[in-house]
Amino acid sequence: MTRAAVIGAGTMGNGIAHVLAQHGWEVALIDSAAPALERATATIRANLDRQVKKGAIPADAPAQVLERVRTGTSLDAAAPASLVIEAASENPAVKFALFEQLDSIADPGAILATNTSSISITEIAARTRRPDQVIGMHFMNPVPVMQLVEVIRGHATSDATTATVMETARALGKTPVEVQDYPGFVSNRVLLPMINEAIFCVMEGVATPESIDTVMKLGMAHPMGPLALADFIGLDVCLAILDVLHGGLGDDKYRACPLLRRMVAAGDLGKKSGRGFYTYAKG
Repeated sequence: MTRAAVIGAGTMGNGIAHVLAQHGWEVALIDSAAPALERATATIRANLDRQVKKGAIPADAPAQVLERVRTGTSLDAAAPASLVIEAASENPAVKFALFEQLDSIADPGAILATNTSSISITEIAARTRRPDQVIGMHFMNPVPVMQLVEVIRGHATSDATTATVMETARALGKTPVEVQDYPGFVSNRVLLPMINEAIFCVMEGVATPESIDTVMKLGMAHPMGPLALADFIGLDVCLAILDVLHGGLGDDKYRACPLLRRMVAAGDLGKKSGRGFYTYAKG
């Protein structure tokens, strides 16, 4: 039996657990907050029901998938897993502490992966006694729908670990792309400067958010405009990634727009707070 543990039951964590369980893995979904686990289970159930309505999975699949997901608040549940995927908040201190604990709890042969979108895999791995078995698995949101997984090699990540994770991603129906451990990897190193420049255009009065997004959708064939995408990602997450890029690469082209900092300070974080560059109805 293939066993995995997912640490963090937020948007990314429940999506990763969903995909693993749908492909036959026994999953321990772990979060320190019990209400988060309840919300995660409800989200997985709703997404599975949506797949049934679309004809993507048979009607009896949701019950089977949910049966494979066990929730809990203790990291000890990760002990039997051959693959542990951390999907906690994008905070270096949180991730470093988790990997120190997981290194002691997880099976010695287990691979420890992180879903980080920008934090150094090498720095995370250095908190363990198995840096060769630590790797990045950066899934895209929403996980059940998006095909890409960025597989990020830290300085010490072994060829064997990389090969196993690449093959695992393919078995989950994803398309893995191997990248090296530099700030922002590929996805966010390219994406966030574009989003940041769009925010500068708003701040400088070049155009409204609606106009900027329309230009990028109709002129550049983007499915979603950069400001709507920023709201979807979370403006606080965008700011955190830009700070990692700016600090790690030392180039002012990654300096976060002052308007972005002001909006985050005000609590306008995008879709999750109900207000960002656009306003969202609750629920």
